[in-house]
Amino acid sequence: MTQAKGISMIHETIYDRRLLYVDMLSQMGANIIMCDPHRVVINGPNKLTGKTLTSPDLRAGIALIIAALTAEGKTEIDNIYQIDRGYENIDERLKKIGANIERI
Repeated sequence: MTQAKGISMIHETIYDRRLLYVDMLSQMGANIIMCDPHRVVINGPNKLTGKTLTSPDLRAGIALIIAALTAEGKTEIDNIYQIDRGYENIDERLKKIGANIERI
């Protein structure tokens, strides 16, 4: 949603803490307002810049990877164990479609 034109809302109805990672996207330059633990509003598109981040969980981790792929500059994501739990060989799979990604 950070790259979509206009205003978007994401409403998480299952897990209270699911959207708490959006502060990391804000650090990258995303224009995100957290309305409450269940809803965020994103105004886009936004120019994102690379940062050093830590993946708090599986879904947040893949969102951070997607944001990093659109960002200018280098992004490092720690705690990739969380991402590997649900996305086997994600780095190699993304390389096959042209991503500049490296596992360190």
